[in-house]
Formats: sequence, C-alpha cells, structure tokens
Amino acid sequence: MNKPERHIAPSIDPVKLDRLAEVAIKVGLQLAPGQDLLITAPVAALPLVRRIVEHAYKAGAGLVTPFFSDEEITLSRYRAAPDASFDRAAGWLYEGMAKAFSANTARLAIVGDNPMLLSGEDAAKVARANKANSMAYQPALEKIVNFDVNWNIVAWPGTAWAKLMFPDDGEERAVAKLADAIFAASRVDGTDPIANWTAHNAALRQRTDWLNGQRFHALHFSGPGTDLTVGLADGHEWVGGASTSKNGIVCNPNIPTEEVFTTPHAQRVEGHVRSTKPLSYQGTLIDNIAVRFEQGRIVEATASRGADVLNKVLDTDEGARRLGEVALVPHSSPISKSGLLFYNTLFDENAACHIALGQCYSKCFVDGGKLTPEQVAAQGGNKSFIHIDWMIGSGETDIDGLRSDGSRVPVFRKGEWA
Repeated sequence: MNKPERHIAPSIDPVKLDRLAEVAIKVGLQLAPGQDLLITAPVAALPLVRRIVEHAYKAGAGLVTPFFSDEEITLSRYRAAPDASFDRAAGWLYEGMAKAFSANTARLAIVGDNPMLLSGEDAAKVARANKANSMAYQPALEKIVNFDVNWNIVAWPGTAWAKLMFPDDGEERAVAKLADAIFAASRVDGTDPIANWTAHNAALRQRTDWLNGQRFHALHFSGPGTDLTVGLADGHEWVGGASTSKNGIVCNPNIPTEEVFTTPHAQRVEGHVRSTKPLSYQGTLIDNIAVRFEQGRIVEATASRGADVLNKVLDTDEGARRLGEVALVPHSSPISKSGLLFYNTLFDENAACHIALGQCYSKCFVDGGKLTPEQVAAQGGNKSFIHIDWMIGSGETDIDGLRSDGSRVPVFRKGEWA
C-alpha cells in the first residue's frame, strides 16, 4: 500500500483491512470489468471505503459512487425535525438506486454504526421513519432480493459499536477487539483469504446439494420453548455461500456467512418458537421473543424486552407476520464459538439457525430468476416491506426434515448437522 495509514486507528490492522477490501471485491462481488459500483457506508468507515474503491478500480470498475451516513446527522433528525418528517423518505434516491441496479450497477453496503443509536429516541418516530423508508426503498430492494445484480455486505469496526460489545475496555482496545472479531469471522485473518473462501464455499455447497436432493416438504424444529413446523415453498431451492445473480456473476452477498437457507411456504408454518439470542433492531434490543403461528401467520407474539417495537414491526404490512426465510447454521460455527453477541444481524445470524420475518428471496426457488412475482407468490413466497432475521437455534436444537409421505430424516441433532 502506498497510501498513508494516518486515517486508520492504530488498533486496526491495515493489512487485514486491505484483505477485507480485496475479499469484498473479488469474493463478495466478483466485480466484472467495466461494471459500476454503488457503495453505502458510515462516514467513519472511510478508510475501508478507500481501499474497496482502489481494489474496485484495479478490478476494472467503470465508476464507483459512494454514499455516506453519519450518526450525529441521523440523531439531529430525531431531536430537531418537525413531526411530519418521520413519515417521509428520500424516494428519489432509492428510485435512482433502482435505476442503477437495472443498469447492472453492483451494490456494496458497509455496516458499522452504533446498533443502539436510536435506543433513546421516540419509539413511535423510529417506527414511522422505518416504515416510510422501507416503503420508499422497495424499488431498489426488489432488485436486491430478486438477485438482479451482484451485491455484498461487509463490516467496519465502529467505535460506538465496539464499546457496546466490549464495555469494560477502553475505546482503542474495544475497537481492536471488534476489528479482530470482524477479520476472523470474515476469514481474512489468514495469509490467503481468497483460498479460504473458495474452500468455505465448497463446504456450504455440499450442504445445499444434500438438502436439495432430499426435497423435504417441511422442517420440524424442537428445543426449549420450540415446537415449530416450517413448511417449505413449492419448488424451493437451498442456497448458501456463493450464488449466481441474474446478471451471471457469482458472488457472496454476506461476508461473513455460515448459513444455508431457503424459502418457507408463507401459508404453511405451524407451532411455537422462542428466540435463542437477542435481536438488535433499529436501536432496540428485542429479547426472549416467543411467537405462535397458525396457517403461516403469527397470531401471538411476546418479548421480555422491546415488545412494543416487535409488535410495531409485525404490523408493518400483511407479510410482516409471515416468514420469508429459514436458515440452518450449526452451533459450532466460528461466530457461535466466539461467544460474542455482535448486536448486528450480519454476524449474529451466522451463530445460530434462524428465521426471517417478511420478504422472501426469489433466488431460493428452482429457476427463481425466471419466475414472475406472481409465480413466486403462487409457490408460497412471501412479500413484505421488511426482512428481519432472528435466531432460534442452539446446542439443544433438533431438526427433522419431513417428506410429503410423512417420513422423517434427521437434519440437526443437538445443534449440529446429523
């Protein structure tokens, strides 16, 4: 690197940071020569953005356009904006993003803001702003969930996030610990992260090939507080790790990732389930979630903390009470073994099996790229303005695959692949 390192905190390893940037471009996106790239990031993540942009242009990017957010600017809205502001969103921006994705622009998001940033703000205003933003974002979100283009998410060790995770450490030490945790989970702490990702993707592909060969009708989850049958969508397909987007590019949407996942049938979920890890959502920690499903819909929902926010989320739209994803992650995953709660779904969902409320992914169907939204819905795919993952797996979770003839096949025992 010939760029000065003065912009990076001394607690962040610049070599590993550069490896993360390289992995984001070469593994996460597999950016094609001539392809444009749109980046969103916290302003504090500028050092990582600079490295990503450099690797993007080295890979032949056409034009890289970054958009930045700032925690203090976000808080200013809640503390000074008129009430009507919270029912509005920058629809023009998301329409522009959707236009860019339609023109084959790749998408990269960097997360790193304080997960509890809005915890002290008016919950009703937060809910209104989230709903307005979700509705405005829909044209762009559809391009992502339908996998029209190659996209990727990586993380930056934000200071407030680090202090939340490591409250007993000083700022510099906390950032160092979070940076090391991100680098380890993202598989860039070795000398050849590209090779590490190639091997990891191959292992995930073995899992998806086995699951797709079984053609299960449903999955049955059992464990403390859980007796849940998740029907699987007609023509569902399991995916995980590297996937091919509609533009023909093979990419890894999430870095890190330990999951294999597919689409549940929105009308065929029955029983009750309890969360095994807290859900950090828009500045609120929602803990001990317990819900009951009837005919695919949540009819009862409680939480020991954050219940008011949970219920506002469930009332977002009709699809918010139904499932759009079911994912399998062994209890022995590296993120689970770390023993850390990241307060960030990108990481926490890779510590345990999980389900997601809301929008499904069309790529989780056989020939999903050729299906219309109406066909996806007819096969059981859910539609919603939201997509929120929460964890239901643990070392005590058993999962059986149910075939249409009623026979059962062990899939997980005590949180591990059977």
